[in-house]
Amino acid sequence: MTMAVRRPLGPNYAFVAVGIAFLALLAAAGLRAAPGVLILPLEKAFGWDRGTISLAAAIGIFLYGLTGPFAAALMQSFGVRRTVTLALILMAASTGLSTLMTASWQFVATWGVLAGLGSGAVAMVMGATVVNRWFVARRGLMMGLLSAATATGTLIFLPGFAWLAETFGWATVAATVAVVTGLLAPIVWLMLPDRPADIGQKPYGAGEDYVPPAGVSGANALAGAFGALGRAARTRTFWLLFLGFFICGLTTNGLVGTHLIAFCGDMGLPAVRAAGLLALMGVFDLIGTTASGWLTDRYDPRKLLFVYYGLRGISLMILPWTQFDILSLTVFAVFYGLDWIATVPPTVRLATEAFGEADGPIVFGWIAAGHQLGAASAALGAGVWRASQGQYLEAFVLAGVTALAAAVASLAIRRETKKAAVAA
Repeated sequence: MTMAVRRPLGPNYAFVAVGIAFLALLAAAGLRAAPGVLILPLEKAFGWDRGTISLAAAIGIFLYGLTGPFAAALMQSFGVRRTVTLALILMAASTGLSTLMTASWQFVATWGVLAGLGSGAVAMVMGATVVNRWFVARRGLMMGLLSAATATGTLIFLPGFAWLAETFGWATVAATVAVVTGLLAPIVWLMLPDRPADIGQKPYGAGEDYVPPAGVSGANALAGAFGALGRAARTRTFWLLFLGFFICGLTTNGLVGTHLIAFCGDMGLPAVRAAGLLALMGVFDLIGTTASGWLTDRYDPRKLLFVYYGLRGISLMILPWTQFDILSLTVFAVFYGLDWIATVPPTVRLATEAFGEADGPIVFGWIAAGHQLGAASAALGAGVWRASQGQYLEAFVLAGVTALAAAVASLAIRRETKKAAVAA
């Protein structure tokens, strides 16, 4: 279905499209962050152990990533607008239903399965698709901005969520997420065209000779997702990027995003204050990841990944040995925030160069699935370790070691640029 032509900002409507995508990514990331705040309140309200609650968080994180490549293919065949709108409705319905739950399996079903599927369609692959469709120039910068939305949304809402949970109970957090995602659905439907051509425009920075690429039929959506995977899986570049992003997810939203508040609670720091540290990370992530996009347009993305993963690994190994006072945690929050998801713009660039602008977003979806698989592993593994051993120390040190391995692997990536038409 082609939307009616509208030209509210002339050729600059590409920035409106990115703005709408930014808001959707913020909401989805906020949903994915909420289980980290809910761990302690659900323990208190229902008596569930931390391993059980972590299982739901891990399933949600895993499906958040696994949905990505299929969502990317659906966006090419059925449209970004339809896919994202339906995903937001699913997110609102699942989190709203969770306010009625009385058993742990219902938490797994709503926040794990349904919310994981919904939020997975509003993730980094959506950002990559929007950027590739609406921009030819400044792609790195725009991808950095949307990547920052993913991590910033994961973090900046946490103090408010923690306050709501402590003051009014955990169900208020679920209801808030349901309302926000529900309100965003009609905004996306009305304001996010599938392609610039739908409103009589070309992508930002496209030349006069630009020709819009052919669309993909709905019947080929599933085949497109697996076809792109099959082509990419035969290359070393794919597996190195997949490994790096697996470790990226393990060290960010899987470990720190899910367990830092509980870790701080073990060390005697109140939940609201610990959530404030994560929010501070979110603020600095917005700066760091946007800057990473700018750097990606100018420097070798492999070297950027080496620096990002290396610094992340060192900081994770140092954290458990600090005093957990406000000064040391603030320094960690600022430093880690700058590096939180700065890996996305260089990874997207390497994927696009290696697999072309048509396969690129779908292949990145599979790489992003690796990110969430790593995150799910850390969310569950650290929770089980804490439940059995009574501490998080080893989980953080091991995560730091894996980040150093990702830094080394990044330098082994070969840059073999593939020429392709501009992607849909």
